[in-house]
Amino acid sequence: MIKTQKIEVLDREIALQTRNKEDYICITDIARYKEPGRTDHIIQNWLRNRNTIEFLGIWEQLNNPDFKPLEFEGFKKQAGLNSFTLTPKQWIEKTGAIGILSKAGRYGGTYAHKDIAFEFASWISVEFKLYLIKEFQRLKEEERKQLGWDIKRNLAKINYRIHTDAIKENLIPRQVTKVQINNIYASEADVLNVALFGLTAKEWRENNRGKKGNIRDYANVSQLVCLSNMENLNALFINEGLAQKDRLIKLNANAIQQMKILTDDHGIRKLEGGKK
Repeated sequence: MIKTQKIEVLDREIALQTRNKEDYICITDIARYKEPGRTDHIIQNWLRNRNTIEFLGIWEQLNNPDFKPLEFEGFKKQAGLNSFTLTPKQWIEKTGAIGILSKAGRYGGTYAHKDIAFEFASWISVEFKLYLIKEFQRLKEEERKQLGWDIKRNLAKINYRIHTDAIKENLIPRQVTKVQINNIYASEADVLNVALFGLTAKEWRENNRGKKGNIRDYANVSQLVCLSNMENLNALFINEGLAQKDRLIKLNANAIQQMKILTDDHGIRKLEGGKK
């Protein structure tokens, strides 16, 4: 599966692709920073350089078991000669390289693994390379934060299903109205809200009339992790037949204990964007 994204570097739009968990950056877009109308010429000039060929060959030997070293040696011997020319397509086809990808056509272009793309950017402009690395790292940091958040939200959803199933099997009488069922669900949700946040969903809405969503939409990562654990515990307590008030006391004590641990956890703080 190929994931395509874009970042902006010094007012230039640079495309990125993720293939098999590896990041590739469009060096055609990078070349436009130097000469917008001659990107192919810029890339070919870079490939003619002996230092470039040596760098590409070493990278392939480290990362590509199917790389063809004899063909690489042939290119290395010719590199630097006035008569030597090389295109990305020729390099890929002759050596079996995987560090560079080239696709013809209007929506095509030449992409390179991030290690190689940064090297190319340095050849274009040291300033551009530094800004490119900065924007690339910013994108990856945002992805990491989003992944952490999604994991916690999905965990909360899964545990919510376990929680509501326990309510349905143990607390909801047979043949009741939908209103009664909803009231029971809301009541049980508030057991967790009061145990963790100290107030019901209704009380939160009354205190936050200008905000959209609900109390859980404004929870931080530590609170979401704690909430997920509490949903499992509450489901267990329900199955054991504990009364609601007894469960509330146990859940509140558990929430206090968990939040003390979670707020001191460096991994959680990092997900929340706090200091290490």
